Amino acid sequence: MELLDLIKNRRSIRKYQSRQVPREAVEKIVEAGLYAPNAGGRQGTMIVAVRDGALTEKLGRMNLAKFDRSRLLGTYVSKEQPSTIDDPTIRSGFYGAPTVCAVFAPQNFLFSIPDAFCAAENMVLEAAALGIASCIVSRGEETFAGEEGQKYLSAWHVPEGYVARCFVILGYCDGSYPAPKPRRVGRCLIVE
Repeated sequence: MELLDLIKNRRSIRKYQSRQVPREAVEKIVEAGLYAPNAGGRQGTMIVAVRDGALTEKLGRMNLAKFDRSRLLGTYVSKEQPSTIDDPTIRSGFYGAPTVCAVFAPQNFLFSIPDAFCAAENMVLEAAALGIASCIVSRGEETFAGEEGQKYLSAWHVPEGYVARCFVILGYCDGSYPAPKPRRVGRCLIVE
């Protein structure tokens, strides 16, 4: 598949089967993240992939625990793949995905957030190429802000001064794969 076709076909999935993603696929997806563009070639991101279902569920609840709905710009994402924005009864920020990859980067580096999200984008594209559903989820810092979260960072040997910038959740789509939303007009300009 051509890269642009892959980009056009990829969707953010928020309903997952319980079937686990093979470790070899997770390794390829993480590798794609490690090859993402990064400021100054620093290679400052660190990715921790979690394939333990009980732990991904626990982390998903931690991710959503401090979710502040009052800061949302909109109140509708998708009928087929509802988000925490659409449905306040959703209790896990990871939507039951069996694999969760946390993308960490230095807290006080100017390009920390762009570097992490470049890694995440590479990861979701590789996942799509492998036939694996994915979604990028934010609220990383909040997820690990408490004492319990800090214990995970310590156990995973996340360097001091690093924070989770985002997550890439992985699994297999439960239900029909969503159709593309129409593109809004007026979002680009080429000046010559």
